[in-house]
Amino acid sequence: MSDEAEKVEIHRGLKGVYFDRSSVCFIDGRAGELLYRGYSIHGLAEHSTFEETCYLLLHGELPTRDQLASLDAQLRAARRLPDEAYSIIRSLKAAHPMDVLRTTVSALAAFDPEVADNSAAATLRKGIRLTSQVPMIVAAHEHIRNGREPVAPDSGLGHAANFLHMLKGRPPTPQAARLMDMDMILHAEHGSNASAFAARVVAGTEANLHAAMTAAIAALSGPAHGGAAENVMRMAQEIGDPARAADYVKAKRANKEAVMGFGHRVYRTEDPRARHMRAGVEHLSREMGQPQWYQILAALVEAMKPYARHGVNVNVDFYAGVVYFLNGIAEDLFVPIFAIGRVPGWTVQVIEQMQNNILIRPLTQYSGPPRREYLPITQR
Repeated sequence: MSDEAEKVEIHRGLKGVYFDRSSVCFIDGRAGELLYRGYSIHGLAEHSTFEETCYLLLHGELPTRDQLASLDAQLRAARRLPDEAYSIIRSLKAAHPMDVLRTTVSALAAFDPEVADNSAAATLRKGIRLTSQVPMIVAAHEHIRNGREPVAPDSGLGHAANFLHMLKGRPPTPQAARLMDMDMILHAEHGSNASAFAARVVAGTEANLHAAMTAAIAALSGPAHGGAAENVMRMAQEIGDPARAADYVKAKRANKEAVMGFGHRVYRTEDPRARHMRAGVEHLSREMGQPQWYQILAALVEAMKPYARHGVNVNVDFYAGVVYFLNGIAEDLFVPIFAIGRVPGWTVQVIEQMQNNILIRPLTQYSGPPRREYLPITQR
């Protein structure tokens, strides 16, 4: 057993291990580059829409006007939840929004007529429905837990604007809608991260999309994956003043503690998505008369510069949480908003897995006791 153990190379967390091929997402962590289907995240964030990006991810190419209109119509038509889903949300209203989202998405499997059809076409249709249903769940729970009735979707609004309308109970400004739209684009896909890998593991067993999506949401709920945005805002509130940022960083580093929003499992330079949310924070904080939030973040970035050469750079969640906060969104909704944007990415990851399916079954090296004989309880 020991000779065999010496030959085994362990890749903890499967770091650096390629388990499959994908035509969806390209990440160059050293250069700080992110491509969806070959298109730079910068071009998509600046010029595209969430609906157009959805089409690109799900179909592999940018849509024509007619193709985009068709997908947009499908998304708007899917803005429906069964009454039973609202009953589930009401019964779980005191739970964390991610727990409510996970449970309700799982339950929606019972009401989807194509739940057992794992063909690519049916999985695509289910993914489109879930893309519209997930923001409805998040918004409905926010109202129900605050003693209000859910706000009905507005078929005249696009995906991001409709979510803000359902969440806040009023149509958003064009600027707020555009920023949320861009946020969803930035979060739409990111390769085989923990939640996407969880979805693919479940899909590898030939389970359905709802099961895979439930697993993805569960993985995203962990603070090591999706919780950074929520924690960054708490950190900014704790610091309170840009002048205190440097001392805060010194104290954290002296205690060997992480500074929230810095560092990424993939990127060794600044997360390419971060610059777009940074501009949003700067604009919103000035517009809303609260410039201190952007100033605190800028001071943190300056204080963290000595660690950048070690690959500890800003990630997208560093700015995203403050954008949500400035829009009056509760902190525990930051991660569910991440999930709202990621549904198309999870869907296409599942479709890829199913198209050339194999059970994902890695190994663990045994490090327990050597073979030993069983002793009856009377002899122990």
